[in-house]
Amino acid sequence: MKRLLAVLCAAALTLSVAACGASSTDTTTDDTSTAVSVVEDQSQENNTQQPPERPDGEGQKSDEQPPAPPDGEGGGPGEMGDPPGGFGGGSTEVDQGSAATEITEDSTVSGTTYTSTGDDENALRVTGATVTLDGITVDKSAGASSNAETGDFYGMNAALLATDGAQVTITDATITSSTQNGNGVFSYGSGTVVTISDSTITTTADNSGGIQTTGGGTTNATNLTVETSGSSSAAIRSDRGGGTVNVNGGTYTSNGYNSPAVYSTADITVSDAVLTANNSEALVIEGENAITLMDCTVSGNMSSDKGSSSDINVHNIMIYQSMSGDAKDGTSSLSVTGGSITGNNGDMIYVTNTACTIELTGVTLVNNGGGNLLTVSGNDASHGWGTAGANGGDVTFTASAQTLEGAIVVDSISTLALTLRDGSSFTGTINIVDNAEDGAAVDNNAAVTIEAGSTWTLTDNCTITSLDNQGTIVFNGYTITLADGTVLSD
Repeated sequence: MKRLLAVLCAAALTLSVAACGASSTDTTTDDTSTAVSVVEDQSQENNTQQPPERPDGEGQKSDEQPPAPPDGEGGGPGEMGDPPGGFGGGSTEVDQGSAATEITEDSTVSGTTYTSTGDDENALRVTGATVTLDGITVDKSAGASSNAETGDFYGMNAALLATDGAQVTITDATITSSTQNGNGVFSYGSGTVVTISDSTITTTADNSGGIQTTGGGTTNATNLTVETSGSSSAAIRSDRGGGTVNVNGGTYTSNGYNSPAVYSTADITVSDAVLTANNSEALVIEGENAITLMDCTVSGNMSSDKGSSSDINVHNIMIYQSMSGDAKDGTSSLSVTGGSITGNNGDMIYVTNTACTIELTGVTLVNNGGGNLLTVSGNDASHGWGTAGANGGDVTFTASAQTLEGAIVVDSISTLALTLRDGSSFTGTINIVDNAEDGAAVDNNAAVTIEAGSTWTLTDNCTITSLDNQGTIVFNGYTITLADGTVLSD
């Protein structure tokens, strides 16, 4: 009965708002006359079950139970610990709160200012309409968010929200948010497309990404200047339900802890952009999702002690499965062509509790962090990232026309298939180490293939499972020990 009444009330409110015909060109807005109320399912409020933590700090998620990890491999990192501010969780209903101004009819708007200071309220919402916005200003300057999940998943409290299949084109906009859980531009739902160019997006509070895409939405961004300063505030951000994100040009900077430049639970492609995380890892991929970079300049600087995942591993790129239910279980994908990646603390790449493919082609790697080039291992499951001793990583790594340098470490419950091709060179070591949680060892931990024209130069003794060498190995007086006991040397 409660749900039926909620549906009837929501329908009545929708008819009322349509009848009012809220103007899309008003420069000032009376919140009480144009805000859209959403009936909440109060039965969700008392849920206190805590889901696993995700590495970028996005924190508590829904009460939905994550699927059992295949073959005991589950439990990856997704966000870095409890959300700042003690947000509540537990909502599984789509609740987008209200809007100071809502556009529901096809229209073109120029030079208009939209503001919001209300709780759980968007400054501007476009619902199911084809709308062009040119030279607008959007400012979400105040207003508390009652639930991190509805903000992260559905766009409640965002500065600008596009939803219900809206087709929104934005040019020359200035969009700011200074309230917690206030994402800048939010694209929600299958069929919703936000195309934004030559605009500036600035957020300063926690849990406030620059561009956010969830629920199967699409965001196309060109030549944006995006800067975030709060914790758990990735510059390019996605969450439950994922979607498609295409970014061309621009600068994307995060300053907060647990705030990567890019956090992917979607299919995200970025070209010719500058991606900088000043206090976080640069890139994070969760579950069956992807980041593809072409000719980008990327840098990260993860803290060694801020953010709960730093006690597991410090790194520049993280690929994992959080078990929060926000990303499908499957193979993650990282593909980088050209450009550069700089890591200023810890390992360059860390993979745990997921299968993934990594393809690097002609990328300049600068490892200032003093850590490994690649670590593939299980974790202690203290954050809920799978079962200790059974939550390793499985990596297929292809280097094409690529220079690699550093140490590669694979623990005994993880696997690595490394291929050097197209004149690639690797200077460094590969070693298999025992899993820290005494998990049962798996076969084929580290298989290395060196194609003709590629080179591996050893800097110390190595242990791998198998070797297919059609190229060149420079031993430098060191040895490679295979799983069958064979020792290879000069």
